[in-house]
Amino acid sequence: MHARLAELFSHRFGAPPGEVIPLPAHGSDRKLFRLRARDGRTAIGVEHGEREENAAFVGFSRHFRMVGMPVPEIYSDDLGAGVYLEEDLGDTTLFELLQKSRDSGGEIPGVVAKVYGQSVQLLARMQIEAGKGLDYGLCYPHGAFDRRSMRWDLNYFKYYFLKLAHVPFHEQRLENDFDALCDFLLQAPADFFLYRDFQSRNIMVRDGQPWFIDYQGGRRGALPYDLASLLLDAKADLPFDFRDQLKEQYLDAAAALTSIDRDRFEEFYRGFSFIRILQAMGAYGYRGFYERKAHFLQSVPYAIRNLERLLAGRALPVRLPALGEALQRIVGTTRLREIAPLAPRLTVRIESFSYRRGYPADTTGHGGGFVFDCRALPNPGREPGFLEFTGRDQAVITWLEQHDEVVQFLAQIRTLLEPTLEAYLRRHFTHLTVAFGCSGGQHRSVYCTEALARVLRMHSGIAVEVHHGEAGRWPAPAGPVAPARR
Repeated sequence: MHARLAELFSHRFGAPPGEVIPLPAHGSDRKLFRLRARDGRTAIGVEHGEREENAAFVGFSRHFRMVGMPVPEIYSDDLGAGVYLEEDLGDTTLFELLQKSRDSGGEIPGVVAKVYGQSVQLLARMQIEAGKGLDYGLCYPHGAFDRRSMRWDLNYFKYYFLKLAHVPFHEQRLENDFDALCDFLLQAPADFFLYRDFQSRNIMVRDGQPWFIDYQGGRRGALPYDLASLLLDAKADLPFDFRDQLKEQYLDAAAALTSIDRDRFEEFYRGFSFIRILQAMGAYGYRGFYERKAHFLQSVPYAIRNLERLLAGRALPVRLPALGEALQRIVGTTRLREIAPLAPRLTVRIESFSYRRGYPADTTGHGGGFVFDCRALPNPGREPGFLEFTGRDQAVITWLEQHDEVVQFLAQIRTLLEPTLEAYLRRHFTHLTVAFGCSGGQHRSVYCTEALARVLRMHSGIAVEVHHGEAGRWPAPAGPVAPARR
């Protein structure tokens, strides 16, 4: 450890450190140390030879601290010596809290969901309010996420992922698409602070509250990029419905601080999602393929899962044929999905629908799955006492489960699904859709959807999404009703 760090610590705490513990810096070239006084007080010491990057972190931290953002206090620094001393926020990142708390079905525990919600709300404030008055002259290595920054990221992906992963592409056509993507993204309002690497590993959790670190690459930019960084955080592998909830929380917080056109935001969010994933894949390729650090490659299957979801969704208002072709090749390559020992979880989307309105549309891009007809089952909708209830209400559940044919129907479905689930997991497939239809989409199909979801949530390696197509047409909740008897 640089001797100057010990001097800074002594000046701050009145005594030299009694213990110095090296800490992992993950993908950074910085050297980190926990310095501990004999009375138990601690600080984090940082050594890094890039003076401008150090100046950016120290200067940004002091500004954000002054305006009340949850960032570490800078105790002291010697930028000439390449060292600074900062507040110790502990050892728990949001990613680690997520991994420790998550159950085998991938559900997000309430305590983790709360921190995520707080994080996106604070992000909006950091970007919109706290970014005002920031000295953008400190930005390193560039002052804005402009065309030059975007092209750096896109070429990073081209040279360190596409080429090193041996994914074929047409060079000139791909460059044309890069220009078109940049032209589109540059239409987004960009006079905000862009954190640049807003992900779960850069959010510390102390006393149940989020604290932000590693924003030294920040610059001016558009709002959607940082939100995409968090929600597409590869190995965090957040359930897609949870991502949608967080996006709404973020938009509510941002709309309270500045004017937000939600439809336009969604278009830009999709575009910035693409460029963020491509930048991350470039990093995985550089660290994994080029530097031979295999653990970076473990994120590749998760990134492919995110790409698959984006490609299946609503198209961008700009054509990117060559880029789209290269991305489809990545998504369709089993070799890249199997590149890491930990493959992404299988997401099973279970939905209810009404046959009166037709079969549900495929929103995953998978194009397959199961559809089960519940209309042969006993119908609680014909019972006057159940008209205001749905298949999620206990009275309806009790009534249906008193009928042997309902119990047998679900047992047979589970028997049918099991070998498919095992095959999909073994072959690293990411999506399976199971749909239940009945006459009105209110009782039998809803009950079967919820019952199967409860079973599959206990299955290791499977994430479950539930959607009820007729939920918007259900009657308002009624009071309790006594369960009917046969």
